[in-house]
Amino acid sequence: MGITQTQKILAARAGRETVGAGELLLVDVDMVLGNDITAPIAIDEFKKFSQDYVFDKNKISLVMDHFTPNKDIKAAEQCKLCRGFVRDMGIVNFYEGGEAGIEHVLLPEAGLVSGGDVVIGADSHTCTYGALGAFSTGVGSTDVAVAMATGSAWFRVPSAIKFVLSGKLNKWVSGKDVILHIIGQIGVDGALYKSMEFCGDGVGELTMDDRLCICNMAVEAGAKNGIFPVDEKTKEFISNAGGREPGCYEADADAEYDRIIEINLSDIEPTVAFPHLPGNTRTFDKIGEVEIDQVVIGSCTNGRLSDIAVAAEILRGRKVARGVRAIIIPATQKIYLAALEAGFLKTFIEAGATVSAPTCGPCLGGHMGILADGERAVATTNRNFVGRMGHTGSEVYLSSPAVAAASAVTGKLTAPYTLEG
Repeated sequence: MGITQTQKILAARAGRETVGAGELLLVDVDMVLGNDITAPIAIDEFKKFSQDYVFDKNKISLVMDHFTPNKDIKAAEQCKLCRGFVRDMGIVNFYEGGEAGIEHVLLPEAGLVSGGDVVIGADSHTCTYGALGAFSTGVGSTDVAVAMATGSAWFRVPSAIKFVLSGKLNKWVSGKDVILHIIGQIGVDGALYKSMEFCGDGVGELTMDDRLCICNMAVEAGAKNGIFPVDEKTKEFISNAGGREPGCYEADADAEYDRIIEINLSDIEPTVAFPHLPGNTRTFDKIGEVEIDQVVIGSCTNGRLSDIAVAAEILRGRKVARGVRAIIIPATQKIYLAALEAGFLKTFIEAGATVSAPTCGPCLGGHMGILADGERAVATTNRNFVGRMGHTGSEVYLSSPAVAAASAVTGKLTAPYTLEG
């Protein structure tokens, strides 16, 4: 019996010819990631090793993104701790201030991840890098500490669900709608500790930004990881980022899957996840009038330049509805600059929106857009749990940038195609 794409990568990094689902493996890692919330915990654990060096100064990345620019003294102290550790260990990949950005957008942009890599991070959305053909997954801060010291991590080999994609996305439909559709179909535990493996002719119709978004939210279906094959679009993306030549691993034709799910991209419509689960999805034929107080367009899910461009296209020449706060957050400084040069930021400001420096900020209820009791937000983020963006009495509706921007204009949940003409 053959093995899946994920299983091939894990086997290769464990020095094995083959592996089976459920096996425990000690695997060499290619990148270890931490942020301003999780890295301080890992650093404290690392110090217990009484080791004055990390396994590889080039294979660790610390990104200050969650509560930055520092929102309070606690946030400042955590970043200071990370800064000192980076200095003492000589870690190369440290990002803060004018070099910072949201970690899961920044690392691919900086060429730090490539196909065939094993990437772990003390953040659940580390699964984003599966879009590049890497095995990437979130782990605990203690696991990060061990990996920083040893360069390896233990994994239980996941079984897999195969998603066969066909067709092509319609206008105003994006990777966010695809992954919301999938989570709505299989549930928030439908891929629990499984690999979500995407294949089929439809893959070639998806942009890299679509794929990054889809893999980012694989964890919202309970998955260990999401992964796409390495194709010409992947190679071009990695090359343009200055990354290493990707390793190309393909599932065997007789690989075993727990389920095979076929999805025609042409059938997918703009989709919204209602409170309080990413799997509580509805299309607009099932959505009534839902008035909103805030819109957030950004995050590691949808803060890329294509997301900013779609929002600008909808907001150009229009105004944010009275009583609605619209917050736009480019995910990295490079994206911020490109949006500035393209005139997108001018469009947002003229529309009455606020533009923020790169930060995770409101996604986790950190800062830059906290909700009060009873308020509703449409957000391009990845989670809408109770209290996720502020007060436990608030509500978060997850959507694509197109839906979020259209909703900002009308002041209620709105399909973008209704603003045409």
